[in-house]
Order: sequence, then structure tokens, then C-alpha cells
Amino acid sequence: MREHRLSALVRRVDAATPPGRDRAVDALRALAILGVVGGHWLVTALVPDGGTLHTASPLSGMPWLAPISWVFQTLAVFFLVGGFVAAKGYAAARERGTGYRAWLAARLGRLFGPVAAVLALWTAATAGLLLSGADPATVHTLVKPALSPLWFLLVYAALTAATPLVRRLNPLWPLAVVLHVDLVRFGFGGPAWLGWMNVAAGWLVPYTLGAAWSRGELTRNAGRVLLVGGAAATAGLVLWAGYPASMVGVPGATVSNLDPPTLAAVAFGVAQCGLAVLLREPLGWWLRRPAAWTAVAVVNLSAMTIFLWHQTAMMAVTALGLPAGSPLPGLHTAPDGFGWVLARVAWLPVFGLGLAVCWSAFHTYERGGRSPASAVRGRRGGRGAAGETVRRA
Repeated sequence: MREHRLSALVRRVDAATPPGRDRAVDALRALAILGVVGGHWLVTALVPDGGTLHTASPLSGMPWLAPISWVFQTLAVFFLVGGFVAAKGYAAARERGTGYRAWLAARLGRLFGPVAAVLALWTAATAGLLLSGADPATVHTLVKPALSPLWFLLVYAALTAATPLVRRLNPLWPLAVVLHVDLVRFGFGGPAWLGWMNVAAGWLVPYTLGAAWSRGELTRNAGRVLLVGGAAATAGLVLWAGYPASMVGVPGATVSNLDPPTLAAVAFGVAQCGLAVLLREPLGWWLRRPAAWTAVAVVNLSAMTIFLWHQTAMMAVTALGLPAGSPLPGLHTAPDGFGWVLARVAWLPVFGLGLAVCWSAFHTYERGGRSPASAVRGRRGGRGAAGETVRRA
């Protein structure tokens, strides 16, 4: 009976999908989301220390794990797809006679609607912990990773609002800003606060690449150039310019490639964008399979819920394991060796179960209680090639 219902859902979702939908773009967004989730779950550990909790990263003591960050640091793909969809959606809105304010209000409403539930829960949890006498350092340790995904939404919202101004901007301009900021910071000993200019400029590079992609300006040859050029530049910056090998922040490190973005992180993102362009065609072929497309559609329809609640799910599993008495390997122990890595990988399905619980409780804030098939069906007509599923974020 369960298999029959699943097969029926697959058929309904596939039948409800508009023929012109760019399923590959949806898949790239889903892969980017899952990359962020997997990366956070693998490199973030909450370790009890007496009566407090502190965060630890396996990248601090095991730098040979840096290649993991190359796989799971997929934020550039978020902004690439975001630029693609925003530019296409804004052009379609203008054709329909929809004004900028109405277009932006609709997009930001879909973006920030699910945030209210996260803020409400963690506001109540923070107040409860402090009133019960919890150590403020422990509360900070819990709240920071839970709410850290919100920084992405703020930057994303700002770039979305600027879409009419930047949708035809050459990506070389923000790239030049990042280059000069890093040159002043690291080459001439400039103030560290200059690096925060790269928060906008750095993510504007893949965003404007996405806008160019929506206009058909990124061909497969351009994708090859971006992939090879970005990878070569990243390797050169790491090997000869002193940039960290890890593409995510490492506690205790002097320089972080991500906080704020550095030239190495942006070059790495350019390589990822090139790979995404090259993957578009094979992904499109693969997603003609109804089951594969349904999986992608379900992830996209729950994208904000997954993104906003994955850290909460990990911390909930960690907290529930504390009464076990002795620290559980890979969950409460310090990341100090390959054994910890194996134990942490074994915990990933449990984190996934915790996320499923969060999804069941809060996904209605994102989808309005609709089923995947009805949500896809409701997005027929007047939509861009990428489809409203991607436009939701």
C-alpha cells in the first residue's frame, strides 16, 4: 500500500510539472542545499566541557580534511541559481506588467515567511535557558549555529532587491572589488574591516553569473573556462599566496575564506559555477525520470525548512544524547582523529531523522500545507523556465 501511494505521488508530481520547467536548475539548488547541510553536520561538533558546551571543528586538528569543504561548501551555487531565477523572474514580471515593488514583495515574502517560526522557537528557548540559570556561553554556543543561516538570507535578500540594477552587471566588476580588497588587506596590511566589503561583492560574482546564464550567455565552453580558470586560480592562491585550503571557517585560524569571503573563496565559487553550467544538460536528461524529479521537487518545496532547521535538528540530537552518561563518540567527543570522523558519519542518519521531525512540524510555514503535487500544479502558467519551485528562495 505504501509503495502504491509513493508511485501515485511520483506520477502526480511528474504530470503536474510544466513542460518548460528547467528541472536541472532545480536540481542544482537541491544539491547546494544538501551540500550545506552535510557540511555543517560533518564539521560542527558540540562538545560538553564541565557544565558548558563549546563548538569544535575537525578541521582544526585534522587539516587533511580540508577537501571535505571543497565538496560541501556550495553557497556559490545558491547565488548562481538565485541570480538565474531572479533575473528571469523579473523579466517575466515586467512582461506581465507587474511592478518592481509587487515582484519584490512576493519574492521576499516567500523568502522570510518560514523564518518567523525559527526566530520564535529560539527566542523562547534562549529566554528559557537563561532564566533557568544556564551558562551564557553555552546559550551562545547553541544560538549561534542555529541562527547562522539567517546571514545568508539577508545577503540574498539584498541582492534580490538589487536585481534590476545588477542583472546586466559584468561579473568582472565585483570580482575586481574582491581582488583589490584582498590586495589592500593582505598585501599592504590594510584594516581587517575592509574584508566585509566582500560579503556583497563576493557573492555578487556568482549572482551576476546566474543572471548572465538566464540570458543564454553562459555556454558549455564558458562553463569549461569558468571551471578550469576558477580551479587554477584557487590552487594558485592556496599554494603560493597563503590562503587557507579550507573553504569554510576553521576555529582558531588567522584567516577564514568564508567570514568574510576572500578572493580564494570567490575563485572557488567561479569554478563551482562552471561545473554547474556543465552539469545542466546531463542533469536535465537524468531528471526526465519521474522518481528522480519527484525527489528534487520535494527538496525544493521544503528548501527553506531544510536550510533553516538542519542545525537545530543536529543540536536536538546532541542534547538528547547527553543523559546517556558517558560521552557518545562522534556526538559529544572532541574531533581528534579518524575514529571521530567515522563515528560522526554514522550519526548523519540520526541527524536526518531529527530534521525529518522538524520538517513535519514546520514545513507548513513554507508550503502552506499543500502536497508536492498540488504545489507544483499551482505553479503552472506564466512561469519562467526555471519554475517557481526555484524562485521560492
